[in-house]
Amino acid sequence: MSVDIATPQSLEKVVVVYGGTSAEREVSLKSGAAVLEALQRKGVNACGYDPRDKGLVGLEQLAPSLVFVALHGRGGEDGTLQGALELLDIPYTGSGVLASALGMDKQRTKQVWSAVGLPTPESIMLEATSEWSTVVEQLGLPLIVKPVHEGSTLGISIVKNQAALEAAYHEAAQFDARVMAERFVVGEEYTVALLGDRVLPAIRVEVPGGFYDYEAKYIANTTQYHLPCGLSAQHEAELALLCQQAFAAIGGAGWGRVDVMRDSEGRFWLLEVNTVPGMTDHSLVPQAAAHAGIGFDDLVLQILNTAGEQFTA
Repeated sequence: MSVDIATPQSLEKVVVVYGGTSAEREVSLKSGAAVLEALQRKGVNACGYDPRDKGLVGLEQLAPSLVFVALHGRGGEDGTLQGALELLDIPYTGSGVLASALGMDKQRTKQVWSAVGLPTPESIMLEATSEWSTVVEQLGLPLIVKPVHEGSTLGISIVKNQAALEAAYHEAAQFDARVMAERFVVGEEYTVALLGDRVLPAIRVEVPGGFYDYEAKYIANTTQYHLPCGLSAQHEAELALLCQQAFAAIGGAGWGRVDVMRDSEGRFWLLEVNTVPGMTDHSLVPQAAAHAGIGFDDLVLQILNTAGEQFTA
């Protein structure tokens, strides 16, 4: 199912799938609209499709020659759409079924990373009956509580004392039946985008409030994105290699983004991987690409050209 895109006009029809029913619907709508406009500016015969109403039936009726996946969150980023497209024999952008499912599951991603010796902060699965004092003893404070299967920092809380831990669990549980606590790494936050076999320049994210949450990502204009990131060439190369290894460990393909913390001793810690990163005006992959000399429209076309890589990864 590998795809060779010689020219934009060689494609019969590209369908950008976006929207959906996940908690990230609004972000996905913005990403998909931006991608669709870019494809059309590049002369690609492209249309958009929101599967919220007619699901796969409506998509199949459009008879796409290729699908650009801009569907964030569950139902689009977790392997379910990817599996359906494979059954329909429709090529698509991004990672395949396994990598998508793993990437959406923060806890199992961390287990894979740990198994291959990659650094990621210690974590514990939480339940309503968890012994909160034991969690604090094991992970220390502060710690971070997050839904296992959500993106865009939805439902995430930083816990600075034991009394706040139970409330943080219930907040996260509104988004997912599986909730985890993770040792909070105090330090600098970086994000690294991958495009094909290329690692784009790292971005250091600085938030005045100290927490890169949903508002800081998509709404606020006070978040600072440092490009260049401020690392030495040696340390940025070290970070790039680590993110390549992290992406490869879950079987990632095409394009993606890896989020990392660097502690006060200069050690990098892998947080999570995003197999369908945002493509909004606040998104990080377009910023990294622009710094590397790749405009937004060309970035979208290059992502399109990676379609089918999940079958050779």
